[in-house]
Amino acid sequence: MSPSPTAPVSPAPPDTAPPPQAYDGMSPFPSDGPAPARGGGERLYVTVTALIVVLPFVALGLVGWLLWGSLIHPADIVLALVLYTITGLGVTVGFHRGLTHGGYRANRPVRIALAVAGSMSFQGDVIGWVATHRRHHAFTDRPGDPHSPYRYGTHLRGQLRGLLHAHIGWLFRNDRTPPERYAPDLLADRDIRAVDRAFPALCALTLALPFGAGWLIGGTWVHALTALLWAGFIRIALLHHVTWSVNSLCHLIGERPFRTRRHDRATNLWPLALLSFGESWHNLHHADPTSARHGVDRGQIDPSAAVIRLFERLGWVHDVRWPSPDRVAARRV
Repeated sequence: MSPSPTAPVSPAPPDTAPPPQAYDGMSPFPSDGPAPARGGGERLYVTVTALIVVLPFVALGLVGWLLWGSLIHPADIVLALVLYTITGLGVTVGFHRGLTHGGYRANRPVRIALAVAGSMSFQGDVIGWVATHRRHHAFTDRPGDPHSPYRYGTHLRGQLRGLLHAHIGWLFRNDRTPPERYAPDLLADRDIRAVDRAFPALCALTLALPFGAGWLIGGTWVHALTALLWAGFIRIALLHHVTWSVNSLCHLIGERPFRTRRHDRATNLWPLALLSFGESWHNLHHADPTSARHGVDRGQIDPSAAVIRLFERLGWVHDVRWPSPDRVAARRV
């Protein structure tokens, strides 16, 4: 089941509903109430999250040790760049602009391939990722937003604590976003459900591929190991932190040339544009979430939009929501 080409994807209740408590845009978010007792499921969640977050850093330490002896191979860097691009575009083009916001409609094979590529980024199962992001848009920078840097207020200590929360801390809260409410269209999609169930296997695959390629190219376990470190763990860590920086930095620093809803402080942050494949043109995205292009001004490179344009010309995607000049002008400050 594909998103409607004529209406934004917004299965959550309308955002016009007031938050549970009054929010002035500066105060810390109201308390969520007492934390539930941590059972086996909660401990397992925290353990798995910790492994996903910490293992790439452990790998970074190993890479540093290896580099001390100048042990690095050109194939490692090439593999890392290729897998970073594939999995990164799986997130930006597939998870985000396609499945979350319905910026275009894709043919079935492309839809599945992008969902698989995004799942190999190690950022979570596809349905959970989409549900969480739709919730972020429904409650941007106000109570209900799962990863706002304004959670602890706008004073210096609150902002520093909020920056850490928005970047990585929210992952450990296990604040579940119900897909039944925020992603019912994906739950009804047989193909996407299958990709969602395959997430653990795809995580294993995203590490097995560089290990196997390194072995085939170099012929030794050392080549396989360095490929795993660079094109596996380090590639995953870099993409993680670029994505998390859009959650954190792109709501704190940067320019805001377009109007967004009340309390929504999404910004454009140009230094992240290339690494994030255009996702850091975040202000326009929040001003016009269903737009297939985020970088709309001169010089704003948007690789994800370029890929969507290529897919459109190949006939792989259709009903693309390209921003018209009038549409952009209407949202400009």
